[in-house]
Amino acid sequence: MKRSAAVALLCGVLFARASLASTPTAWELNGYRDFVSGRFSGLSLTRDGRLMLAPKAETLLASDQPVIWSIAAAPDGTIYAATGHRGRLYRIGKDGKSTVVWTSDQPEIFALAVDGKGALYAATSPDGSIYRIENGKATKYFNPKARYIWALAVGSDGALYAGTGDQGKIYRVEAAAKGELYYDTAQSHVTCLAFDSQGRLLAGSEPNGMIYRITAKDKAFVLYDAALPEVRSLVPGQDGAVYAAAMGGSFSRRATGGLSSAPAASSGVSVGTATATVSVDAEPTQSGVEIKPKPDAARPQTPSPTPAIAVATPITDVAGVDKSAIYRINPDNTVESLWVSKDENVYDLVLAGGQVVFSTDGQGRIYRLSPDRKATLVAQTDQGEATRLLNTPGGIVAATGDTGNLYRFAEEQAASGTYESPVHDAGGVARWGKLSWRASVPGGALAFRTRTGNSLRPDRTWSDWSGPVTDASGSPVASPNARFIQWKAEFNGSAGGGPRLDGVSLAYLPQNTAPAVRSINVTVQSSSSAAAAKAAAQAQTGAAAYTVTVSDTPDNTAQASAGTPAQQLGRAASDQLQITWQADDPEGDRLTYSVFFRGEDEREWKLLKANLTENTCAVESDALADGRYFFRVLASDSPSNPPQQARSAELVSAPVLVDHTPPVVVAGTPRRSASHVEIEIEAADAASAIRRCDYSIDAGAWTPMAPEDGILDSQRESFRLKLDDFPAGEHLIVIRAIDSANNAGLAKVVVR
Repeated sequence: MKRSAAVALLCGVLFARASLASTPTAWELNGYRDFVSGRFSGLSLTRDGRLMLAPKAETLLASDQPVIWSIAAAPDGTIYAATGHRGRLYRIGKDGKSTVVWTSDQPEIFALAVDGKGALYAATSPDGSIYRIENGKATKYFNPKARYIWALAVGSDGALYAGTGDQGKIYRVEAAAKGELYYDTAQSHVTCLAFDSQGRLLAGSEPNGMIYRITAKDKAFVLYDAALPEVRSLVPGQDGAVYAAAMGGSFSRRATGGLSSAPAASSGVSVGTATATVSVDAEPTQSGVEIKPKPDAARPQTPSPTPAIAVATPITDVAGVDKSAIYRINPDNTVESLWVSKDENVYDLVLAGGQVVFSTDGQGRIYRLSPDRKATLVAQTDQGEATRLLNTPGGIVAATGDTGNLYRFAEEQAASGTYESPVHDAGGVARWGKLSWRASVPGGALAFRTRTGNSLRPDRTWSDWSGPVTDASGSPVASPNARFIQWKAEFNGSAGGGPRLDGVSLAYLPQNTAPAVRSINVTVQSSSSAAAAKAAAQAQTGAAAYTVTVSDTPDNTAQASAGTPAQQLGRAASDQLQITWQADDPEGDRLTYSVFFRGEDEREWKLLKANLTENTCAVESDALADGRYFFRVLASDSPSNPPQQARSAELVSAPVLVDHTPPVVVAGTPRRSASHVEIEIEAADAASAIRRCDYSIDAGAWTPMAPEDGILDSQRESFRLKLDDFPAGEHLIVIRAIDSANNAGLAKVVVR
């Protein structure tokens, strides 16, 4: 019986020469989510996804410091800015001139406050002290004996309140060196302070994100327990509501915005992040439950952190977890979530014109939240964070981190602005088509430029910006063909208004990438199952190749006897070589396949089958003589591309052994001595090595034999069969040798 076998395969991919696919593609930016990932300069983005000129921006201060921690305004319009990590205090006058009025001996000034008389208070860290600065002179005002002072606020009674860390205490200071512990939150840090419309002190905390309303010494009510760990800002509304910004929905937070920082060896500031659980006593009141702290012994002790430079550490995001949120706590203590983000941390908020204005770490962005809770991207400072906001008569003032700058955004519209799109990857060198856009231009002008390159980020290897195009219906892209492209929109306003951009589309012809053949597998598929099914079908219909009837009853008919024929055992249908492969196309193009073969000693490939749409092919093993063969699969994306643009790839299999011929088994004359029998056996195969040799006595079970040299490793092997205690009488011994392709050769010996 003929059998076939396949050995292990070795794979290699050969790619054809590049050409271009025929299907054009459009890269479109439409709506808020598309536009917000770009770069803004002098532009705003509405929640409806419309780009327009932003409020006019003015740089008030460009310091050489890495961050501005706090800003405050004096009654006369003077603005003060406190920086890190050199502890400088800047004064920006109404004339726009800035000067350094004080440099602390501590590296950080985290908090500022101005009283009704114009006296300025500054809090330093990590050796927390409060200084009063008046007439250009700084004097130490109060030392709460805390490492950090995060917040300062001046009450209507003229007293100064200070929120501290790492003990989470609030102090009330009536005069120089005259202060007392006002309230102990049992939290690690008091992060912000404010006074509501009734003059009650509000405090935000970290790490449990609680908001307190403190009505008297040691008397407080928890307005809200936020789901986020740090309450960053509190702003009271005139209607009695309180607006809160909370952040920290990640494993770690930037030191410039949160209270976590990476320690360093040098002196400076390190912010502890020990987690404390608030333990309070609740007492019923008319408005709810009054919260009083337990004695100090019940409060977890927070170890003092080692001094270190406060540096920005990478934020580890948690999938599906909110990073930050803005809440409105209504006068009846109900709470609404006005804005939630999984992408940006909110740093500060103010109320302006009945709307909430807030800042984030998304490239130092400033947002405005309308009453219907739709956020408009007012401006982007292109800094790491917009750390603080201040509402002044001249407009919103924003402080930034990464570079410690101050910007003021006026009510009037900017004269011009630009928007740079995110970089688009065409997947390969592409041919650019037309750039078109949807916009209304009631006044001013709108123009577009493009640039291209073959590196992911624009650098000096990219092309220069192209000349401006102004035809909104579609202008050909003048930039050279490349893999990456970026466009820039230039807005110019006028007295009548300015452009409003709603959507942009850029057509291109992407490069047609060749398909890939990943693997080829050749196996043997026996046809015995098919033959058995056919035989069963014949049996059911009563059809058979022949019928043999044997009877010992005499036949009295006149017909002569035909004898008793031998039953013929038919050879099973020949086996098949099943060739399967895995292939794919980067663009998802439909593929066709051609399969070739050649013998190991042949030079040219022979076509086996062509234009296959499935990744399988079968060939009768009888069509291939004994030997080693290679199979080649060629994949083409021609069904999805014109002939001159189609691409292909191929893969050649490892050699596959085809072996139909069974081994030849020669058994010598048996030698018998008493009850001992010995037979010498030779087994040889023309195509593959002998892998097994067995013997059977009188059609009994097969027993394996070992070769004379002890190992089966060649196409010719010698065996010696020794049988002891062999029974008397005539017996049939059958020897079976099996080659690597599982072909069996047989020989028989009759022993009498």
